[in-house]
Amino acid sequence: MTEQAQPVFSIEKLYVKDLSLEVPNAPKVFLERENPQVNVQLRTAGNNVEEGIYEVTLTVTATAKLPNDKTLFMVEVAQSGIFQIRNVPQQEIEPVMMIGCPNILFPYAREAVSDAVTRAGFQPVILAPVNFEALYHAQKQQQAEQQQAAAGDGGADIKIQ
Repeated sequence: MTEQAQPVFSIEKLYVKDLSLEVPNAPKVFLERENPQVNVQLRTAGNNVEEGIYEVTLTVTATAKLPNDKTLFMVEVAQSGIFQIRNVPQQEIEPVMMIGCPNILFPYAREAVSDAVTRAGFQPVILAPVNFEALYHAQKQQQAEQQQAAAGDGGADIKIQ
């Protein structure tokens, strides 16, 4: 039997690992009538839990500020998942973890952000779809450029505005 094992990818568990909401200028901030500027940052991290089992966390931070730089709210959601990834070549595991898994986690993180902001008394924040493949390749290119320029720290933060 020289049959090669088929690749395995499955979702074992999806969960909110951390959720934080701050409304530092309440209650006066609820009397403001100006439209806020919302800044959204994404960060993806992954680690091996045990053989063939990986945890991936997509952290979304949304901060709303008024033109006078007064903060309306800040919400941070760390949406995680435990994924089974087996019989996949080692060089393919990182792209699966940094592209495929965040694509699965993003709708849950988007819902958690919107729900938290709504419960805080604000209009919901609806995050636009994200192309994690393009972000991953851009990050890899940036890391390669930093390594060529000298010895640099390849940051894992991806900012979207």
